[in-house]
Amino acid sequence: MQMKRRTLLKTVIAAGAATVIPGAWAQISDDAWKKTWDAALVTLAGNVKLVPHFDQPVLYEGSVYRGTWMECGPHESLVYAQLADLVPPVEGKPAPLEVAKNTHRAFFVNQRDDGQLPYDVHATGLHWGQIQMVVPIAATAWDLSQMLKNEAFLAEAYNACSRWDAWLRRYRDTRGTGLVEAFCTWDTGQDNSPRWAGVSNECPDHEAKNCPTGQTVPRLCPDLSATTFGARVALSAMAKALGKKAEAQKWTDDAEHIRKLILQKLWCDEDASFYDVAPDGTFVRVRSVANCRVPAEHVMRLSVSHERKIFNALWERQLHNPRAFWAKYPLPSIALDDPKFVRPIPRNSWGGASQALTALRALRWMEYYGKTADLQVMMDRWCDAILRIGKFDQQLNPDTGEFTQWDPGGYSPCALVFLHFAKKLGHARSLNT
Repeated sequence: MQMKRRTLLKTVIAAGAATVIPGAWAQISDDAWKKTWDAALVTLAGNVKLVPHFDQPVLYEGSVYRGTWMECGPHESLVYAQLADLVPPVEGKPAPLEVAKNTHRAFFVNQRDDGQLPYDVHATGLHWGQIQMVVPIAATAWDLSQMLKNEAFLAEAYNACSRWDAWLRRYRDTRGTGLVEAFCTWDTGQDNSPRWAGVSNECPDHEAKNCPTGQTVPRLCPDLSATTFGARVALSAMAKALGKKAEAQKWTDDAEHIRKLILQKLWCDEDASFYDVAPDGTFVRVRSVANCRVPAEHVMRLSVSHERKIFNALWERQLHNPRAFWAKYPLPSIALDDPKFVRPIPRNSWGGASQALTALRALRWMEYYGKTADLQVMMDRWCDAILRIGKFDQQLNPDTGEFTQWDPGGYSPCALVFLHFAKKLGHARSLNT
């Protein structure tokens, strides 16, 4: 196994990836790999639980997060389903594919009459104070529907996600730009981020329709708009599969409209960065992980010269720049050289820490844009960090790979990062015994 890793890393370096730092993996035994692999499977099985307002077990976020969040739970459950052939049956627990179906439906069945989806389905109930969306639930539902081959689920997902898009158009485009607005910090799921300095965590009266006054909101957001673009692409595919040809074309047209707006309005060529636009029309110049979320939905087309230049600038000056986002342990939530990076790193911080959620989401875009060798480096470094701690925490220091602050472990995204990365690095066959 050690030889396989050395061979892989030589291949990565030869392919032109960033230099691989010496990691702890060379001193870690096969038994440690096996123990961590098994612990990740146990962690995920233990996080399959019931929640109020839904009658089937869903995948919990885990650790201190007692429920499933729309920004990440459906995506995590999809990744869990994609690993199903490596997950041994657990008595009393549904199979990963069923868990993924349940986790999506927990949001769909609790949709309000006006189309709003809860931002979480929690052990304490349903919550509505922000939209908190990142990976489009429509996109993960579409991928899942192809695995399930269940037209009833597809129709349910299409109906729910169409109504959610209508809600966003009605309540989150108050400036009439065609882009999606953030009203509060938690809309983007970036807790404690300097990007949102001076902005309330949630919306007034715990209702996402309500925009705070006297703050730098509503803002036009690259990540929320990219999420909506990705959702519309998925809705077009769903409509086509359901035989709704006219609707499919309408979704395609709407997706293309918001895609162009993201590139026209939210890209700053001077800084090679995507930024929020404040109500006064100025960029909010904090280089955040929103720069990863735009490529995550494949907003830039490499076949188009102008858009290829945007991606290349973003990649070279930000995402793959070791002074910005390509840290020793990628990808920090704020660029290393941004003056707003929060040091020392506190707990649950999107102010600089490299988050397991960001690592898991890298699978959605790095290979698509031809960055396979760099993804392999990133996967190796995250496996290194997880093997050293031997449990599954939320975030790490991008400079050292040390997980930051105390965490009880049991965090589903980190367990999924280890399993999926180990699988892609070629370890699954030998560890899954």
